Amino acid sequence: MKRKNKKFQRKSSNSLNKLSLFQKSDNRFSKKCPLSLKNAPVIDYKNVSLLKKYVSDNGKIISSKITSVSFNKQKKLNREIKRAKILGLI
Repeated sequence: MKRKNKKFQRKSSNSLNKLSLFQKSDNRFSKKCPLSLKNAPVIDYKNVSLLKKYVSDNGKIISSKITSVSFNKQKKLNREIKRAKILGLI
């Protein structure tokens, strides 16, 4: 006969026990791209106030996973941020 150790038994899994800060929840939703909406600002190297929103304090470009920017707009953002950095605007 097998002995059941109470130390090593699993606790019943509640939905609250599964959630963690480092795990993705089951509720997945898609955010709309803020640069693809109507009346969205134009991505340009001269629009410094817009570009600063997508640059961290260290000067790194924030990823599209965090900002929910679409792939094409992220490419344009990267290009314009790099131009503004070269020109010394940022």
